[in-house]
Amino acid sequence: MKTIDLPAFEQWKELCLRPAMDTFQLHDQVHTILKEVKARGDHALLEFTARFDRVDLDELKVSEREMEDAGHLVSQELKHAIQQAKANIERFHSLQKEAVRRVETQPGVTCWRKSIPIGKVGLYIPGGSAPLFSTLLMLGVPATLAGCKEMVLCTPPQKDGSIHPAILYTARLLGLGQIFKVGGAQAIAALAYGTQSVPGVDKIFGPGNAWVTAAKQLVQMQGIAIDLPAGPSELLVIADASCEPAFVAADLLSQAEHGPDSQVILLSDKKAVIQAVMAEVQLQLKALPRKEIASEALTHSKAILLHDLQEAMAFSNAYAPEHLILAVENPETLAEAVENAGSVFLGHYSPESAGDYASGTNHTLPTNGYARAYSGLSLDSFLKKVTFQQISPEGLQNIGPTVEIMAAAEQLQAHKKAVSIRLKHLKS
Repeated sequence: MKTIDLPAFEQWKELCLRPAMDTFQLHDQVHTILKEVKARGDHALLEFTARFDRVDLDELKVSEREMEDAGHLVSQELKHAIQQAKANIERFHSLQKEAVRRVETQPGVTCWRKSIPIGKVGLYIPGGSAPLFSTLLMLGVPATLAGCKEMVLCTPPQKDGSIHPAILYTARLLGLGQIFKVGGAQAIAALAYGTQSVPGVDKIFGPGNAWVTAAKQLVQMQGIAIDLPAGPSELLVIADASCEPAFVAADLLSQAEHGPDSQVILLSDKKAVIQAVMAEVQLQLKALPRKEIASEALTHSKAILLHDLQEAMAFSNAYAPEHLILAVENPETLAEAVENAGSVFLGHYSPESAGDYASGTNHTLPTNGYARAYSGLSLDSFLKKVTFQQISPEGLQNIGPTVEIMAAAEQLQAHKKAVSIRLKHLKS
């Protein structure tokens, strides 16, 4: 990690830059994949799976037998952990339900808003170097609570043509039945357009590599909704003299091991803290199974000394991290100053990995600075908010003149007449 001492404010913008991820250079190749899947459906999916995943499949859909067998391949210990995580995620997300509240904005004019589930949603779960069954919980639990009628899961096959049993076990636990062995940009195309086997959906959820990100960007421009802008994982830690350097180092490495393009940032008001954490990072890195991946991520990560914790929080808000850990003596006080962050972890015993798996909050969060304007996934992500209004004859007489005056001022006479014709009828 690069160490920077007391940078001037003018340097902050450069220090907040993420590793370059130019998905636009992939767009031509991804666009070709999208076109092929749209035109040739399952045949294109099977060809791309053979080319990119080096797996020859006869069938894209996971069979009931495969679902049953997966249950026997997952240890009871892991099953219990998945069940506990699911329960916590359900508990947190169920509290996000909103009751319908009606308001009479003026006599005879009643307005309200109702949450309606998105009909068909696509859940994409990467396979890659780590089978992210935890992400399936983060997507499937709120989708189920929202009442989405149709949920379609796509995930790439392993080298033997199977899906990791933990993913299938989690899918069965969630009641998912439409599971397909397809990954990458071709999976996003299948969910966007539909094929002979894979149903098309209204909104696509889930993380992925640069190819998946580019595919989601492209289908979004074609009218298919996606969850949120996604990029490499990132973590920012603010640590003061009360922190345990070994804890902070472990947190930094927990995000660095996600991928070589991940980024971690350490901020502190004490030079000794930075030095102690950096020593721990090197020590713990040696024993890490994903050492090479984490090491690459650390090459574009930073440890920055700032004057005080207030300045550290100002830097954090400028960076807008996906994950923010406040490893300080009074985290609740410092947390009051948080403006831009995906998810915040307070104190010395709130590791970010708890949120990744089982605390109950969602781990699908805005990256690359998008936390300045986007929220993480929630129950609302799987709902549409539809507004209603009902106006009585008395209400139209009350509000009608206001509408007529405003419509006339905007020179929209048909708008005015839609009111005037009714008011005239009421007077007759």
